[in-house]
Amino acid sequence: MARILITSALPYINGIKHLGNLAGSMLPADVWARFKRGQGTEVLFICATDEHGTPAELAAAAAGQDVRTYCDEQHEVQKKAAEAFGLSFDHFGRSSNEPNKRLTQHFAKILEQNGLIEERVDRMIYSIDDARFLPDRYVEGTCPHCGYEKARGDQCDNCGRLLDPTDLLNPYSSVSGSRNLEVRDTRHLYLLQTKIEPEIRAWVNSRTDWQTLAKSIAHKHLEEGLIDRGITRDLSWGVPVVGPDGGPRPGMEGKVFYVWFDAPIEYIGATEEWAQANGGDWESWWRLDKGAEDVRYVEVMGKDNVAFHSVSFPATILGSKEPWKTVDQIKAFNWLNWYGGKFSTSMKRGVFMDQALELLPADYWRWYLTAYGPEHSDAAFTWEQFQGAINKDLADVLGNFVNRIVKFAESKFDGVVPEGGEAGPLEAKLEADLRAALAEATEQFEAMEFRKAAAAVRAAWVLGNEYLQEAAPWTALKTDRDRAAVGVRTGLNLVALFARLAAPILPFTAPTIAASVGETDLSWPVADADLLNTLTVGQKVAPQGVLFTKIEDAQVAEWSERFGGADN
Repeated sequence: MARILITSALPYINGIKHLGNLAGSMLPADVWARFKRGQGTEVLFICATDEHGTPAELAAAAAGQDVRTYCDEQHEVQKKAAEAFGLSFDHFGRSSNEPNKRLTQHFAKILEQNGLIEERVDRMIYSIDDARFLPDRYVEGTCPHCGYEKARGDQCDNCGRLLDPTDLLNPYSSVSGSRNLEVRDTRHLYLLQTKIEPEIRAWVNSRTDWQTLAKSIAHKHLEEGLIDRGITRDLSWGVPVVGPDGGPRPGMEGKVFYVWFDAPIEYIGATEEWAQANGGDWESWWRLDKGAEDVRYVEVMGKDNVAFHSVSFPATILGSKEPWKTVDQIKAFNWLNWYGGKFSTSMKRGVFMDQALELLPADYWRWYLTAYGPEHSDAAFTWEQFQGAINKDLADVLGNFVNRIVKFAESKFDGVVPEGGEAGPLEAKLEADLRAALAEATEQFEAMEFRKAAAAVRAAWVLGNEYLQEAAPWTALKTDRDRAAVGVRTGLNLVALFARLAAPILPFTAPTIAASVGETDLSWPVADADLLNTLTVGQKVAPQGVLFTKIEDAQVAEWSERFGGADN
């Protein structure tokens, strides 16, 4: 069985992430990691804070801190937020750590040896008022392609085009807002992507497991024509540019590598950090000559990151001509929008991870963002839709079923799995329907189709409710205790099954559901298993309290007032 390496796009260090970041990267990666672990697969799930570049420097300046102190604090903030949401990273690293520094400098050195890096004199934007060159994200202005007026110097968030700061119309400094800018000469290193474009194109075409969104974005950039990409910046914080001997590079003192050059390399660096902390072997996950031939590598990200992961990072890996593992599948997500506009960390627009947990437990958010997330198209978050989904799916369909049958077993069958009676046609039909729902859920999870997988899981929960309505053990008990026992026993086995089906998405609640029927097994059920006879007759069961509390209209009104809604 292949080992699976999963990386989630690195969250920028510039503050706690919003629900859109969570829905489009870290959460689906976690759900899939949990699903595959539940099948018994060896999984290594890696993420890290992306600490270099403009976002870190601007955020640190705004906080009145030096950038190292700011990054130290924010890494801990983001790590704790990830843990609170149940994100089961095997390691949550830092791009500012030594392994990434060493690997980034290694790749730059080997790429230059292979004739794929050269020094060029750039004409870059210099802010006279700020007394500094302005790298990519320090410059904002109007996109020359679509006219979007808040495009950044590296990419337009509206049309997705990759840009250079000098491409922007009416540029201004994002540091000070000054338009007192001029273009000056400065030396930088360029990765010559044009020299290996045929190799990159052939590699992209060979990725048969990529889904439509990722592949279409990759082909879009290939068809537009690759450009040689600047991989250094005039910044004080980042991986230093060095010469072949490891010392300062003449003429490039004080420069650092571009964040989008070093950040993807941190996937490897964070794996090395994991190995250092746990005694593992990082090379067996990344080096084909060290055992990585059996690794299936999956990257999960928002669509704005695809260009860098499908073209630029592969250019680094392929251009090195070293036996590194390349990604087998990119799972890309669209935008989760906030009432028609975008969530925004910089603009503090939307609900953020720490705020969300002040309102409701993590599993409420995990369910909604998985079952209704921006998978194949942009999705709009509204408080009303969130309320409806939680109340119907979790409170009514799952929570009510579990509490209803366990409480009935406690009150009428001495709090144990009852004996007596034999399963009949109703139970046979239920099992057949459950097998179909399980097969669908398994197939969709395997395909990383998370909304469809959640729908199949919910369909299984609905089958349980429909069975209980028809079996009606509370009615049967009046005349046929054995028949009632069959209904209760089947219902309690459904509780155990539902806990296992819920586990990838609801990791905090699933153990509680299982505990209500005396179980701890949360592995993913196999297709040919006996789904309705896993509990031992006489096994104790006990209600665990209300699993999900319904969201009231008054709460929605309060949250709309606090965070905004349709009118914001």
